[in-house]
Amino acid sequence: MAGRATRLWHSLSTVHPARTVVAAFAGVILLGTALLSLPLSSEQSGATGFVTSVFTATAAVCVTGLTVVDTGTYWSGFGEGVILALIQVGGFGIMTMASLLALLISGKLRLRMQLTAQAETKSLGIGDVRRVLIGVAGITAAVELAVGAVLALRFRFGYGESVGEAVYLGFFHAVAAFNNGGFSLHADSLTRYAEDPWVTLPIAAAVILGGIGFPVLLELLRHRERRRRTGRRGWSLHTRLTLMTTAVLLLTGTVLTCLLEWANPRTLGSFDWDEKLLNGFFHSAMTRSAGFSTLDIGAMEASTLLMTCALMFIGGGSAGTAGGIKVTTFAVLGVAILAEVRGEPSSGILGRRLAPHVLRQALTVALLGVGLVMAAALVLLTLVEARVEAVLFEVVSAFGTVGLSTGITADLPVSGQLVVALLMFVGRLGPVTLVSALALRERTRRYQLPEERPVIG
Repeated sequence: MAGRATRLWHSLSTVHPARTVVAAFAGVILLGTALLSLPLSSEQSGATGFVTSVFTATAAVCVTGLTVVDTGTYWSGFGEGVILALIQVGGFGIMTMASLLALLISGKLRLRMQLTAQAETKSLGIGDVRRVLIGVAGITAAVELAVGAVLALRFRFGYGESVGEAVYLGFFHAVAAFNNGGFSLHADSLTRYAEDPWVTLPIAAAVILGGIGFPVLLELLRHRERRRRTGRRGWSLHTRLTLMTTAVLLLTGTVLTCLLEWANPRTLGSFDWDEKLLNGFFHSAMTRSAGFSTLDIGAMEASTLLMTCALMFIGGGSAGTAGGIKVTTFAVLGVAILAEVRGEPSSGILGRRLAPHVLRQALTVALLGVGLVMAAALVLLTLVEARVEAVLFEVVSAFGTVGLSTGITADLPVSGQLVVALLMFVGRLGPVTLVSALALRERTRRYQLPEERPVIG
């Protein structure tokens, strides 16, 4: 039995880098569950139940923000510290964190660790890993410190919090925002700050920066240096596609949220026009994968919930802290559809032709995502009596590691909460990564099958 377990662990940790990433995330979730189960982690008497602990640990590591208990009142200071650490590790990347620590301690990385770090950070090559790790750490620290400082000052002088409490609130929400975690120390999330741009805008900025992905952030920071050294102009296709699609989705979400909720007295209806625009933009930014809310999600119109589901399913940028199928996947599929409608032999955008395998990857990611969402929604609908749109919203929020909720998650039965936790895990890792990790072996076909063209449509 011991030999079989050893062989299984060897298969998970050495055969395929994706398997190491999956095993690492699962291991950290189990560790977080054990820590949150300790009596000192909660304000309640006795140990926390397994389901509550594993759900919270999964939500934190997968930077989702869905909760079954109120974070600020249920968990003790130790428990909140554990949650914050899990958010940071999950958002930063477990293998990225491990590789960075090894780099700091020993000054070098073994090939296997470079491969797993490369698989998680989506770095272009082995030679880029060291540079990417240091860059990711620097960006993370800079954004979290800057946003945390702004929030701490606002909480101190705008709301009269003590210095210690203001600093704690500021940096907790800054870490959760940049990592797209969505955990808040307030029971109403950020509803009490709905009219305060000094709180909502810094948090939205951190969410957007974390959500566009580290490769894009690194390229933006190093573009001027590379241009001066090589004379090359312009960003890569990935960066341009990510920025353009993110901007379009942010604008679309803001406009639709304002239009659909403008007169709803339970959401935007009670605000002035400028506050409506502020909260419409904030809601659109949170659908990138953040999970904070200044509006009552359960009181939104069904049309707004459907629109929000679409944005959450798309998510943010690749190799960042956001979830979903990613904006580049969405853009590639849109380009492929447009090319097919026009009858063009290949798909191209921004002066570049897309490789066929990129289209296959995008289609695989999207269809696996749709299948997982539909399957999970079907299971939950058999377990609970709730509106279809509410269940679908909760499922998409879990898959996209968003954390926005209509309020039904805490009322789900144990089996339903475990389904949502599993969906968060799959959503954080990505369907393709998980499928690749679970594959028994890679196969290379040494022949071509005869070509056939079935009727489509």
